[in-house]
Amino acid sequence: MPLLEVKNLSVRYKVRSAWFRKPRYLQAVNDVSFSLERGETLGLVGESGCGKSTLGKALVKLETPCAGEILLDGKDLIRAKGHELKQMRKQFQMIFQDPYGSLNPRLSIFSSLDEVISMHNRLPGSRRREKAAELLEMVGLTAEALNRYPHQFSGGQRQRIGIARALAANPDFIVADEPVSALDVSVQAAIVNLLQEIQEKRHTSFLFIAHDLAVVEHISARILVMYLGNIVECAPARELVSSPRHPYTQALLSAVPSPGKGLQNRIRLTGDVPSPLAPPSGCPFHERCPFARERCKVEKPPVTVINDGGRSFACWYPR
Repeated sequence: MPLLEVKNLSVRYKVRSAWFRKPRYLQAVNDVSFSLERGETLGLVGESGCGKSTLGKALVKLETPCAGEILLDGKDLIRAKGHELKQMRKQFQMIFQDPYGSLNPRLSIFSSLDEVISMHNRLPGSRRREKAAELLEMVGLTAEALNRYPHQFSGGQRQRIGIARALAANPDFIVADEPVSALDVSVQAAIVNLLQEIQEKRHTSFLFIAHDLAVVEHISARILVMYLGNIVECAPARELVSSPRHPYTQALLSAVPSPGKGLQNRIRLTGDVPSPLAPPSGCPFHERCPFARERCKVEKPPVTVINDGGRSFACWYPR
């Protein structure tokens, strides 16, 4: 059984409008389904505003879905409340995108870590401090950092502290929401390597959210491609990069420069991403797709599954 199963998940937001008008809704995540195995890293890519972060937050109960199911170890996460939810929270955590905004500047590093340690572990004060020091050592920092404050650290060091905080509950599943996008390129590789080391040691499952396909390919076993709140393709990382089936995936990959070749055979998409307040009929990508036909404008393609479930895509005319 997969560690995490997401079935037909949707998240929408009510948009403020004049009192005499019908309420409008922004569809951030639309009928998304996928699974995550134990010890697996699943990549999630797409343009800014496509719903990646909203999906990640819904998986850790920071957003409320309007439809669908989230099963963690077979338990219904959406409907869990009270003591049951508190017990389930030990199993999932989140690493946030902004290492500067995700730590409370008024709390020492020990206090930030101890908030999580004391919530999920019955340990005396001295043992909690030892636990915090162990977590920092695990992410490449020393116990000396416990008495310092966030402003005394670089962006990469703060992200390491954020990772240590996520590990404090010993979770089975972590959502990493663009954990390297705010960091220098020289630091990004170190953070990605750190996450891989943690996975090898603790067999933690990751949903790794990013818009950099090169980074996602390096760290992920499988990749989900998201467009306008919809999952349009899912495949093993190497297969998706070498033989994408959906035109949107092909356009994303064509924007990644190759060593010595630059951006040869670049697929340039026309127009802008449609508004999630008024998504197009039919295929959500048809307005920008260079291969769209009449059917694409009126009928939304179902998800086609091939290779014994190893690949899937939502396109009437896959390449």
